Amino acid sequence: MTQALSLAGRTALVTGGARGIGKAIAETLAARGAKVAIADLRIDLAEETAKEVTNNFGVETISLEVDVADTASVKAMAKETIKAFGQVDILVNNAGITRDGLVMRMKEKDWDMVLDINLKGAFNCAQALSRPMMKARYGRIINITSVSGVVGQAGQANYSSSKAGLIGLTKALAKEFGSRNITVNAIAPGFIETVLTENLPEEIKEFSLKLTPLGKFGTPKDVANAVAFLAAEESSFITGVVLNVDGGMVM
Repeated sequence: MTQALSLAGRTALVTGGARGIGKAIAETLAARGAKVAIADLRIDLAEETAKEVTNNFGVETISLEVDVADTASVKAMAKETIKAFGQVDILVNNAGITRDGLVMRMKEKDWDMVLDINLKGAFNCAQALSRPMMKARYGRIINITSVSGVVGQAGQANYSSSKAGLIGLTKALAKEFGSRNITVNAIAPGFIETVLTENLPEEIKEFSLKLTPLGKFGTPKDVANAVAFLAAEESSFITGVVLNVDGGMVM
């Protein structure tokens, strides 16, 4: 009997895969049998994570240094992954940053950096791997957006805009790639316990908790489990959707 949500024989590329949500995604895909390329701006952390994943799950991994906002860097990443694995079946666009601030005080460089990494980065990766996926007539592209991109968030005009744009990109690519058996979906996490959120002021944490009907915060594993579902054959008739993993924060 085949394991549910099995990814045996598949290869995955996870950007921002060295830590946090990205690391949990890499581990979860590996646990289901996928070979995993872990790409990150911090190659030292990517190498550590790749070793951990191989040791813990017995799958082949590679680590890659990438700046997703740089087109040449992304093309090199795609080339190296295909050279190592022969094909990329699953692309998880997880790399992202925040540079929060009110619009009246926001620096242009903080606007540009967030849009370049969060939105242009996903475009670069999808474009670099679109031809190989189309040739194989198979692919799963999963974009990690945010509830901030669904409803907007004060003090995050750049981040919310980048994540809302990622939702639009998801739907456009789903229509472009659908005829080639490539699904494109997005996951919108709510408040997830990570290194980035643990240092937030307590009042913000308390406010976010009040907005979450389940009365608890999510974990990177919650997001990773959703990615595993959208990467598997069980989701083959799902494309162009935004799956909120937020404990009910956004309905």
